[in-house]
Amino acid sequence: MIATLRSLVRSTYESIRGPGAMTVQEPHLSHPKYRPDIAGLRGVAVLAVVAFHAFPSWIIGGFIGVDVFFVISGYLISAIIFESLDKGTFSFFEFYSRRIKRLFPAIILVLGACFAFGWFVLLGDELNQLGKHIAAGSGFISNLVLWSEAGYFDSAAETKPLLHLWSLGIEEQFYIVWPLLLWFVWKRKFNVLTITIVLAVASFILNLKGIKQDMVATFYSLQSRFWELLSGSLLAWATLYKKDAFANIKSKIDFWLPQIIFSNKQNNDGKTLANVFSFVGLFLLVYGFLRINKELSFPGKWALVPVLGAVLIITAGSKAWVNRTLLSNKIVVWVGLIADFTDLTPSISRV
Repeated sequence: MIATLRSLVRSTYESIRGPGAMTVQEPHLSHPKYRPDIAGLRGVAVLAVVAFHAFPSWIIGGFIGVDVFFVISGYLISAIIFESLDKGTFSFFEFYSRRIKRLFPAIILVLGACFAFGWFVLLGDELNQLGKHIAAGSGFISNLVLWSEAGYFDSAAETKPLLHLWSLGIEEQFYIVWPLLLWFVWKRKFNVLTITIVLAVASFILNLKGIKQDMVATFYSLQSRFWELLSGSLLAWATLYKKDAFANIKSKIDFWLPQIIFSNKQNNDGKTLANVFSFVGLFLLVYGFLRINKELSFPGKWALVPVLGAVLIITAGSKAWVNRTLLSNKIVVWVGLIADFTDLTPSISRV
């Protein structure tokens, strides 16, 4: 029955548009290959942030999961834009419309539920503040509003149910600026790698300087967080355009590194470097979760710990032991997919 209906629709369409019209496809944005370990890494980041707020004395550095999230988002979104620009299929309309379709249903549900709850239990001033935060969240400027009010670690922040939207604000601001800038650079034939490195270095310097002057502003500002997302962008560029060059270097290291570590040459499975990267990356994340705390000047130099950890884990690839065994665990991946707000349904949420 379904096949008959589909055939009828096809024949009707072709009679209107002409033979072969159904085979013509509009170009679409490219998507990177699905990697369950990246979804799992996202899950670890989300669980760390939730654990920090639920049990702050247990995982004192769980809030750095946001920095891991930034790296992942920068990597995946930049990979989409790079490939789409290369193939001539990039469309601002499709890019932003997919963002809206992916994000708005969830954000409307959250904001609506918070407003309904606040209407019945909050006092006048509290409801007014909640309304301001709802407006900021819907406009993706929560980070700017929270910056003007208090710090992320202030006691007053615990009374703000929409505090978590600050990171979403930074991501959405990045998604507005970065595609436009990349498109301009691409059209003008500028060197994308050079521009990205310059921006990342400038943002990191602003981060280091800003942490000494105004830690709250540095924590919430896009310009001082831009380098974290751009770290993922640089990794995406290297993965797409320097994969062969790095493959030759990797093969050489994988040849002699096992000879240093193992006595049996049979232990050379070609994954030694990837495993080293993934273990070091995991160590950095665990160290950050247990060592970094709200008393330190964060982000500043301390943000290098989660950013570098995430970069190493993603670089290791899906075949590394940590990625294959721990991060690709179905439960961790499931958590990561729930938290997937990056409009990457074909590449992240579906195999």
